[in-house]
Amino acid sequence: MKIRGLLIAALVLAALGGLLYWSNKKKKADESKPLVDTAKIFKWESGDIQKIELKRRGGEPTVLEKNKEGQWAIVAPKPYRADQDTVSSMVSTLAALNADKTVEDQAADLSPYGLDKPSLEVKLTLKDGKTAKLLVGDEVPTGSGSFVKAEGDPKIYTVAQYNKSSFDKSLNDLRDRRLVVFEQDKITRVELISQGQTIEFGKNTKGDWAILKPKPMRADGIQVDELIRKVREAKFDPSMSAEEAKKAASAFASGKPVGSAKITDHNGTQQLEVRKNKDDYYARGSATEGFYKVASDLGSALEKKLDDFRNKKIFDFGFNDVSKVEVRDGAKTSVFQKSGEKWMSGSQEMEAAGVQALIDKLRDASAVKFPETPFPGAAVEVSVTYGASTEKVLFAKAGGKTLAKRDNEPQVYELDEKAIEDVQKAINEVKPAQPPKDDKKKKK
Repeated sequence: MKIRGLLIAALVLAALGGLLYWSNKKKKADESKPLVDTAKIFKWESGDIQKIELKRRGGEPTVLEKNKEGQWAIVAPKPYRADQDTVSSMVSTLAALNADKTVEDQAADLSPYGLDKPSLEVKLTLKDGKTAKLLVGDEVPTGSGSFVKAEGDPKIYTVAQYNKSSFDKSLNDLRDRRLVVFEQDKITRVELISQGQTIEFGKNTKGDWAILKPKPMRADGIQVDELIRKVREAKFDPSMSAEEAKKAASAFASGKPVGSAKITDHNGTQQLEVRKNKDDYYARGSATEGFYKVASDLGSALEKKLDDFRNKKIFDFGFNDVSKVEVRDGAKTSVFQKSGEKWMSGSQEMEAAGVQALIDKLRDASAVKFPETPFPGAAVEVSVTYGASTEKVLFAKAGGKTLAKRDNEPQVYELDEKAIEDVQKAINEVKPAQPPKDDKKKKK
């Protein structure tokens, strides 16, 4: 009996082992199969689509068309500028719309999927004149997508929620809500009028921002770009009610002027004006009608003064590869010239770390003020060569202050009072390079 019981147990164990092997093998095979049906519902290029009509159940259609310049515009229910990025994303999704799953190959009844009375109809007109329509029904029970059907195709599909969200857009979603419209890479002039001052910016021959008015000066390009960004991101709320619009217009009219910005590109000049009423800021832009409440950081951007936009760095070489540094300090002249990977002073190789520390010190030299005072005689002259450019800066002490002036430029910069001493210290710490150590031990 005991032997018989052991035999039965062995057979059961073998059967379970075989079942486990088959189960694991089937699991691996299933894992190698695609989890979803990635059939193409539409298969075109984005450029093939010339017109889009979005019609919600019970609502009027929103119609977009591509103009001769290749830009999308809203033509119904009223003409509006379209948000090009939003529409382009929609077009890309629709042109190559993937199914998440195929639910039915031949659907006799559309009502179980909400497709007999679709919540959204998307009609596309192609450049060859042909049309296509997508019906969007109910959400799938899991909420991860929706049932859809292409006109003329008997199949019922599901599409993922992220795909649906790219074309399930309201009129307000599709509008370009910017108060001023310009192409950032085509800007030629920027003008800021604020607190009784007019500052004008333009590009110099190197393509960098420069201050043109009230007089030519070096500009902090980061600050100018930040001003442009704030102006570009100023947007209105298209859902604002008539009563809210009336209040905004009244608040703007009685508000205190903060500033206005004019942006000029190849299409012309756009203007944004901002006023402050109590603690709130209101704006109007030349690209749209009406007055709108805007974020306080836009007001702060237009309240900046001339010195906020001036370049505080004394040298412009930044992180370009410096090939030569020359310092004249009274009767003493120090010259460091790069030769290959080595830094030389005459025929003497110098420690690269020491020269780099000097370069870093010069790069970091920055103004703390911009005094309107004459520049005295220079105590220290520093020239830095990088590429085909050489910058020369004069340093001096006057009235207990440390001043600097770039060669051939009238502006005077006030630096930290120890700036000259820091440069002198950095020069003194540049030492001759040590010969490589011979670690080989002599044989006895």
